[in-house]
Formats: sequence, C-alpha cells, structure tokens
Amino acid sequence: MVDALSNWQPKRCVVVGASGGIGAGFVEHLLARDSVEQVYGFARSSTVSAESDRFTTGRLDYADVGSIKAAADRVKQDGPVDLVIVATGLLHAEDGFGPEKSMRQLDPEALSRAYLVNAIGPIMVAKHFLPLLTKDRKSVFAALSARVGSISDNRIGGWYGYRAAKAGLNQMLRTASIEHQRRWPHSVIIGLHPGTVDTGLSKPFQRNVADGKLFTAQHSTGQMLNVIDRVTEADSGNIFAYDGSQVPA
Repeated sequence: MVDALSNWQPKRCVVVGASGGIGAGFVEHLLARDSVEQVYGFARSSTVSAESDRFTTGRLDYADVGSIKAAADRVKQDGPVDLVIVATGLLHAEDGFGPEKSMRQLDPEALSRAYLVNAIGPIMVAKHFLPLLTKDRKSVFAALSARVGSISDNRIGGWYGYRAAKAGLNQMLRTASIEHQRRWPHSVIIGLHPGTVDTGLSKPFQRNVADGKLFTAQHSTGQMLNVIDRVTEADSGNIFAYDGSQVPA
C-alpha cells in the first residue's frame, strides 16, 4: 500500500448494512465529503435514514437473493459507482446464536447461518454490484472481514463458524479480485478488519479488550476509509486492518 494519501475522490457510493453501527458510520463519513454526490444505503429494513438529499435508501436481505439483484438494478439506473462497502457481520444474536467455544457446540444450522451473513451474502453483493463499478479510474469494493478469519493467526481456537466464514469470505474476495481485474484493471477488491468496535456485535466480548483498543464506530470507519483512499490496484485481493497493516491469510 502506498504511504501517502491518494487524491482519489469517490463520487457515487454504496453502503450495504447501512442500519448497523459501522454501516451508519460509513454513511456519515461519506456524506461529510463534499466530493460525494450520492450515497446508497441498503439494509434488511429500508427505514435507514440520513439527513441529506444525497442519500437514497433501499432494502437488501441476504435471505432474499432477489433483493440483492433488485438493489443493484436500482443503483444501475443512475450509472456507475466508485465505491461499494459491505458493512455486515453476524457473531451472535438474541435467540441464542453465538460463537462456539468448543467442537461440542457445532451445529449445522448455526454454521449455515454464520456463512450466509459473513460470507455468502457479501459475495452475492459482489456478484451483482461489481459490474457497476467505474472502469476508467480507480474503483473499490470493500467488505468487512475480521482478523480472526486469518488461518495463520489462529492460536487460541474456538469460534468455528465465525472464523471459517470470514476465512471463506477472504478467499472469495481474493478470487473475485483476480477475475474482476481482467476487465476492470483499475478496480480494487479488499477485506477490512475494523478492530473491536463498540457495537452490538462486540458487546458481550468487550471486557477482554485492551485499553485504548475499543473503538467508536465513527473512529473505526474513518480509519477504514483512509485505508480505502490509499489502496491501489496492487493491493487488490488482500485484507487490511483499520490501521493500514495487512492481515495475514
């Protein structure tokens, strides 16, 4: 990754998962940029709001593949986009779904659920939105990954479904980057590790976070946008942390 910030200024941007803490943070940062002309925010519920006439909202639900295509078709009507951010993830839920502490807790339905939100959904977004990226200049597709998806960095075990789903996402992003650059040579496809962010996803696990390492969504998304600004075609297919360091595979 280059050290200096580029002069790249995306004009039309898409945020999937705009109703979540991180997704909303991305929307806020993008709308604060004068160079951004339009932000599309998609979520399972289309009630996402932002006080700007440059913001358009819509429904996108991973359990409904048709809604992903419909969202892409809606954006396509207005022309190419420069940036697509997938800001979704599932670690636990109120119905008892959560990361496994041991192999005894493995359950096929829970694993499928983890894969749907953390891997399958994002790559289906890529399938329908990558063709909308601009061709004549830098464009970026970025999806939230996680450091725990790194196979070589796994030293404590546990969290089978979440780890494996994020590792699967990383592999699919890498594969997509190779295919996509054949026709979109200026495109960059990356995964992003946001750090531990003070949202509902991390809430049950925050007591083990080191001092100064629990970030607000505003801080984390600002850092990740700095990474997005700086990446080049040579970085495509890699996973980067919020501080710009590369996450090992």
